[in-house]
Amino acid sequence: MKKFLLPILLFLTAITAPTVFAQTRPHIVDQAHSQINFVAEARFISAHGHFDKWDAEVQLDPAKIENSSFKITIEAASINTRIERRDNHLRSKDFFDVATYPQIMLVSKKITKTGAGKYTVEGDLTLRGVTKQIEVQITQVFYENNRGRFRANFPINRKDFGITFNSNMNPIEDIVQVQVDINVLDKEATEKARAARPSN
Repeated sequence: MKKFLLPILLFLTAITAPTVFAQTRPHIVDQAHSQINFVAEARFISAHGHFDKWDAEVQLDPAKIENSSFKITIEAASINTRIERRDNHLRSKDFFDVATYPQIMLVSKKITKTGAGKYTVEGDLTLRGVTKQIEVQITQVFYENNRGRFRANFPINRKDFGITFNSNMNPIEDIVQVQVDINVLDKEATEKARAARPSN
């Protein structure tokens, strides 16, 4: 009799045991502590720029980052290199063609842990209407008290996305270095904290 009871007990234990799910939670971007920058090399100058308007949808599992996902959406017209004439040229059909392609998007597909605080993200980058799969190396700086910081530096080839304009006088290199530094907050915890603040 006992030899029949043991399998039954094991089966009952398995079906009644609590199921552990990935604890992904919505997070929001702390814009005051986040930035998306880039450097484009040319003969005359290294053009340093950033985007003023962008946001991200983040589902984050702080205990296991591999379970997380994100989508970053950038308003292409918000490009800012501190030189108005250059920025207007970058918005034109020679470069981003923002009138036709107003948004740049990076959507994660898979996140793999590669070391302590180190991850590889496989994702789709859509720029100027062209979507290419890229790999991005991400470093987790910290996560504590419902807040985390993540940063990444990676190259993209502008010609892969149809940005082929060049100048005989001031030739531009094909590779552009992108730097992403994002600070995120647990959405629910942030909303509760804001609601608990006394109103004036």
